[in-house]
Amino acid sequence: MESSELNRVDGRKDRTRRKKEKTASYMVKLGCFVTETDREDGSLEVEAECVGGRKPTHLIVMANGIIGRASDWRYAAKQLVKAYPQDVVVHCSKRNHTMLTFDGVDVTGERLAREVISVIDRHPNLQKISFVGHSLGGLICRYAIARLYDPQTCTNSHASSDSGVKGSEDACPAFDGDRIAGLEPMNFITFATPHLGCRGHKQVPMFCGSYAVEKAASAASGILGRTGKHLFLTDKAAGRPPLLVRMVNDCEDLKFFSALKSFKRRVLYANIRSDNVVGWRTSSIRRPNELPERQQLSRNPKYRHIMHIELAKPPSDKEVIPVESNAKRPKTASMEEEMIRGLTKLSWERIDVKFNGILQRILAHNTIQVNNLYIFGKGTDVVAHMIDSFLL
Repeated sequence: MESSELNRVDGRKDRTRRKKEKTASYMVKLGCFVTETDREDGSLEVEAECVGGRKPTHLIVMANGIIGRASDWRYAAKQLVKAYPQDVVVHCSKRNHTMLTFDGVDVTGERLAREVISVIDRHPNLQKISFVGHSLGGLICRYAIARLYDPQTCTNSHASSDSGVKGSEDACPAFDGDRIAGLEPMNFITFATPHLGCRGHKQVPMFCGSYAVEKAASAASGILGRTGKHLFLTDKAAGRPPLLVRMVNDCEDLKFFSALKSFKRRVLYANIRSDNVVGWRTSSIRRPNELPERQQLSRNPKYRHIMHIELAKPPSDKEVIPVESNAKRPKTASMEEEMIRGLTKLSWERIDVKFNGILQRILAHNTIQVNNLYIFGKGTDVVAHMIDSFLL
């Protein structure tokens, strides 16, 4: 290795060491230490114990992707608690781990909703709530918040009666607005989540844009159980549109749109390239002509793998050809356009990420989350960006 490269490596190590020392000093000053609890249900809970400190009031729920597990979020959870030791408790869900992620977005979303209620019951001081999902976990979170959505302003009821979850009748907190599980909704963040599904041209990069391969994958989507049918938009029930298409609007029993709208921030982290599982468009909710020009992107000086930051702005009111009136549009394209139009009625922050190196061309999907610090450590600056911009 050349001396210049060695100097760069040593410089990164020194910066990491100084940051750790600064964080440790801050924690000692507060009289805090981080505790990790592996609960009986398999979930992971991370919070700080502070001597004489106040109890955390902000719950952060983190959901893993397909065939994932609670420990996938361990690094990010610990960094969040170290950054905000007196404010947050982080719960990494385990109700939908490994093969259970094949049960469908609706079933896994119901499980997560029930899990959130059980967490809240253990932490009576909670006032605010945020969700962070990786890959499929982002869709699971979108379903769960619809189940937990409460538009009332004078109750702490945690969910609708048909969810099987009983709510409490405690006095209302100071916040007077729509709630999620009785708490004030703050951040809704997803990392490499296929919001538009996996069906269609180039939504799954590993298919190389081949129509024949995509068609074969769509036909074989049942291999992934109900989840595969939901992701490839092949689920059909009583003549209704696929679940992901329905999830951009309010339905009679579940208010998908209103639940998302209730959050103060909605953030999308998306891999520009090297993510072989989830494409750039579906994870950033954009049409092809709305993607930034790659040659015009430049690295952020503070977060070296972040190439582009698009701050939240009012939804576009430009004219879009109604889906119903365009008979020549392919069915898949019509469904995709309907999902884009529904989701972009809300404002989103978009963070475009790019990893370099041969190894990262294979591992980008998990690197953006820092699934494991030793293998996917290049994504630490992306997690740092999430933490630095987190709304408490």
